[in-house]
Amino acid sequence: MHQHVEGLYPWPFDGQLYKENTALLIIDMQVDFCGENGWYDQLGIDRQPFLAIVPPLKSLLKLMRYAGFPIFFTRESHRPDLTDLNPTKAWRSQQRGIGIGELGLQGKILVRGEPGCEMIPDLAPKPGEAIIDKPGASAFYATDLEQLLRRRNIRNLILTGITTDGAVQSTLRDANDRGYECLLLSDCCASDVPAHHAAQIHVLSLSDGLYGSITESRMLMTAIQSAYLEPV
Repeated sequence: MHQHVEGLYPWPFDGQLYKENTALLIIDMQVDFCGENGWYDQLGIDRQPFLAIVPPLKSLLKLMRYAGFPIFFTRESHRPDLTDLNPTKAWRSQQRGIGIGELGLQGKILVRGEPGCEMIPDLAPKPGEAIIDKPGASAFYATDLEQLLRRRNIRNLILTGITTDGAVQSTLRDANDRGYECLLLSDCCASDVPAHHAAQIHVLSLSDGLYGSITESRMLMTAIQSAYLEPV
């Protein structure tokens, strides 16, 4: 059975949409970025664009879990001894007022094992769902994500999370170069500055989907419900 999701172009390109070859990737929806008293909250960054994508993302996550699709979460994070934090990134973060690894209201900023590093409760992983800790923007940089995807024969990637102009687009471009068929959900990703989100969506829409298709979560959910949840 061929199944497409309507969007920038009918996705996937060959209609091969199955739970055996498709995964949902939720990028960096962490307390330090999205939560109260997290890093961004302490820096005075507006979290409302991040919080606005939680309801549609939560609904999508529930449906995809029910239908049996694999779920992957990423966390921008560093080892407790900060040996994977390069000096350039450390210096840049310090210019914001509170640097990575420094003590904040939710523990040490972006450090594994600290409360601020965890996913927000509404999007908490369930046992058995993969969590990818990454020291950079792309989920493929210095991680085992590709190994896990290849072992499960995943070819289609659905990208969500934050930020559209940061880790999301970095991961999307890397995934495209590795041959994955990518779908970006515009209502399930965000930037702290909405204009940056809109600009990135525009750039990624050029050439009718140079890096993959783009749509809204309702279009994907309709396709999943049609394929997996309707009575036979």
